[in-house]
Amino acid sequence: MDVDAVEPLNARSMLDAATSAAAKAAEQPFVERRRRLTPAALEVVNQKVARAYSPIVITGIARAVDFVLLSAVGIAVYLGYVMPLAGFSWLYPIEIVAVAVAAVVCFQAADIYQVQLFRGQLRQMTRMISSWSFVFLMFIGISFFAKFGSEISRLWLAAFYFLGLAALVAERLVLRSLVRSWARQGRLDRRTIIVGSDHNGEQLVEALKAQEDSDIHVLGVFDDRNDSRALDTCAGARKLGKVDDMVEFARRTRVDLVLFALPISAETRILEMLKKLWVLPVDIRLSAHTNKLRFRPRSYSYLGKVPTLDVFEAPITDWDLVMKWLFDRVVGSLALLAALPVMALVAVAVKLDSPGPVLFRQKRFGFNNERIDVYKFRSMYHHQADPTASKVVTKNDPRVTRVGRFIRKTSLDELPQLFNVVFAGNLSLVGPRPHAVQGKLQSRLFDEAVDGYFARHRVKPGITGWAQINGWRGEIDNEEKIQKRVEFDLYYIENWSVLFDLVILLKTPLSLLTKNENAY
Repeated sequence: MDVDAVEPLNARSMLDAATSAAAKAAEQPFVERRRRLTPAALEVVNQKVARAYSPIVITGIARAVDFVLLSAVGIAVYLGYVMPLAGFSWLYPIEIVAVAVAAVVCFQAADIYQVQLFRGQLRQMTRMISSWSFVFLMFIGISFFAKFGSEISRLWLAAFYFLGLAALVAERLVLRSLVRSWARQGRLDRRTIIVGSDHNGEQLVEALKAQEDSDIHVLGVFDDRNDSRALDTCAGARKLGKVDDMVEFARRTRVDLVLFALPISAETRILEMLKKLWVLPVDIRLSAHTNKLRFRPRSYSYLGKVPTLDVFEAPITDWDLVMKWLFDRVVGSLALLAALPVMALVAVAVKLDSPGPVLFRQKRFGFNNERIDVYKFRSMYHHQADPTASKVVTKNDPRVTRVGRFIRKTSLDELPQLFNVVFAGNLSLVGPRPHAVQGKLQSRLFDEAVDGYFARHRVKPGITGWAQINGWRGEIDNEEKIQKRVEFDLYYIENWSVLFDLVILLKTPLSLLTKNENAY
């Protein structure tokens, strides 16, 4: 398909156009700076890794399914038996909902909602049957003392109990099968790397492996020391490299948890390492299993029975991640539909203004430094296109076309990135703006100019962001501009909420009109 011809546009045709049209413009290679990993680390990196599923989300869905399932059984029995004989009564629906809520609460109190427990059969079944029976005994007792037991059909009550129990057992068997399948695929594992390959590290790995039904999967250990204190293996976990290798390692394979086996007394070493590791979108904890200094029990979080101290938490996880995904897909789809007529007009204007493809593709940084293809309307003359962003666009830049100046000033050139949000899923509507891989401040790459620059990549980048609506968009010609962008991006990451995303999205059109002095 040749995108030099502008056709009537719709969502699918424009996505196809983006894929084929931008290929020529992005043929120039870009230089990737990769740290060389050890053979042991590369062996782990080259293993096939499945996408992780959140245990918190799984247990939350299980609660919702229990409630809906029990409510459906109770209402079905009521509609099929009681209502034809006695007519409609609000008493039954209220009682059904009350029983379903009480059942979920009792299941929670019985500690049934654990992913590890879902894998088994006997323990979860006995706890579930006991809890369900307790709910009905409690309900019968309340009905007796409240003197409305005569108004409740005994046959309905018995059918609700036994059919509800059968439905719960069937649901748990299906859930058990799913959880076991996910466990075999590694989707429920917390892929963990240990810092410190000495005696403390060995004790920690042994303690983690000794636990039954643990979701901790130790990938290996990292240590800077080359003397006798650093072991080549810690309780079977191989040394994969030095601490400086950990960032590159975590970029190239899924890592969920970094666990320090160093004693709290090694404060200086820990702080030096944290300065390197905090840019990663992972949980970072300090193991307290060998520390003599003891804090209050509430100060610890536990990996099974191993006490740890939280240092950094991965941003936007579990239900927050689900909410952001839904926000991007629902609002992004609506925005794409609304923008299609405008995109069609811009595409025609770009084509009529100068020869060349309508769309332009560029390599940019995505989540966790992943390289992603970002689509834009072409705003430069085709023969002067700069896919690697080796030269920053400046005011009155001769490479920019007449239409290009307008669509860059108004950010209309960014509209094709809605395809990235809705179809590719590698962009969010709101987040730190994705910078070009070879973006530079004068002669220095951005990560060389700003300390902690890559921390902005701990979340998925966005079409608009907190920095952009505060005026930090467009040309980056001095250190303050890139520092302010990073500062505002980090503030967004630490304070994220769906409401915050909505506020940024609503403020974006106004900021495009009032804070565009740096957009050329």
